[in-house]
Amino acid sequence: MNEINHSWVTEFVLLGLSNSKELQPFLFLIFSLLYLAILLGNILIILTVTSDSCLHSPMYFLLANLSFIDICVASFAAPKMIAEFLVEHKTISFDDCLAQIFFVHLFTGSEMVLLVSMAYDRYVAICKPLHYMTIMSRRVCIILVLISWLVGFIHTTSQLAFTVNLPFCGLNQVDSFFCDLPLVTKLACVDTYVVSLLIVADSGFLSMSSFLLLVVSYTVILITVRNRSSASMAKARSTLTAHITVVILFFGPCIFIYVWPFSSYSVDKVLAVFYTIFTPILNPVIYTLRNKEVKAAMSKLKSRYLKPGQVSTVVRNVLFWETK
Repeated sequence: MNEINHSWVTEFVLLGLSNSKELQPFLFLIFSLLYLAILLGNILIILTVTSDSCLHSPMYFLLANLSFIDICVASFAAPKMIAEFLVEHKTISFDDCLAQIFFVHLFTGSEMVLLVSMAYDRYVAICKPLHYMTIMSRRVCIILVLISWLVGFIHTTSQLAFTVNLPFCGLNQVDSFFCDLPLVTKLACVDTYVVSLLIVADSGFLSMSSFLLLVVSYTVILITVRNRSSASMAKARSTLTAHITVVILFFGPCIFIYVWPFSSYSVDKVLAVFYTIFTPILNPVIYTLRNKEVKAAMSKLKSRYLKPGQVSTVVRNVLFWETK
């Protein structure tokens, strides 16, 4: 048999968002601020829900878990992307690349199922209000969250199984800011047509099935709301608007990337930025701006830890110690 010498790939080169050296400092500043906003916004929601007894309900329990997953979605790749705006050679080891693939599908898969759970919560609250607390007990809420993580784990394990044994012996440039599975598999030195189809089928099935469940759920809820008095359903409409907006923002890019076959690399890159950076930052904004209970709880949290005059006192103390 003829032996063929292969130089096995031990690291990948991430081409990032832009090759322009002039843009790198600007992108570093912008995405650093966006990532900081993601952390602060979602941590604020988690602290608000856990500290205010008025928000100890199934809807807000699921919302706090959504904020936690949003932090995870933003954190699996954003810190490395931000750091690499300051370096010329953007590389990632083979093992770290597989880790990114594992975590992106774990977190996004879990978020899809959690959004379905939040839709079910709204369905029970609006369509079966008298049985809401019985159906959506604390035990049920915990089970729903655990199911979302379990489905995410099964999804990412199946996705990683398609990739981990592929031979990479030549090309190693990934045209993205993280190891996106469809782009990585195309670098393998074997025919990956069948593997690519399986990857798209796996992600497409989870995305489309979750999205269809959400469409059916919210359609039933909207019909129920429409048939009731406007006064009693005003709050429900406001909550539903926030939920539906989040669903569209999250599922739109995911479905486009993994289901739509004609997207280009540049379009995929923009959409990847959208669901890994902009969706996690928009979720807390959407839920707080349209929710009076959350805004009231945040005001109480602010008054508890930032009492009038406390900030000015801290500033005066700092200035005093600097002048000594």
